[in-house]
Amino acid sequence: MFRRTFWFTAGAAAGVWATAKVNRKLRQLTPESLAAQAADRAVEAGHKIKDFALDVRESMARREAELGEALGLEAPVDLESPARPRFAVVEAAEPVGPHRSLAASDRRTPPGSPYTPNSHNRNEDH
Repeated sequence: MFRRTFWFTAGAAAGVWATAKVNRKLRQLTPESLAAQAADRAVEAGHKIKDFALDVRESMARREAELGEALGLEAPVDLESPARPRFAVVEAAEPVGPHRSLAASDRRTPPGSPYTPNSHNRNEDH
């Protein structure tokens, strides 16, 4: 009698454990869960790439300072602030006439500006 009760209980416990494990795995494979996992991995990869880029910049600045000292150059290199990208500021066009301003399509951008009025960027909202 006790033997049957033991095996019945062991079988029921194994069934509950297996069902819980299968349900947990099924939840991990839903599209929402997979998307969240992919987003988390992408963010993690972005952090690793950023850390790598900062290490490269620091090493470049350090090596540039070493080469400058070896060659006798006078310009000191600031190791604390690596070179930052510079962005051009595009100013709005001046109003034309006393009460009229240019329409958005009539505004001119400086030569070489990446912002053109007729951009063919697919990511723009249309």
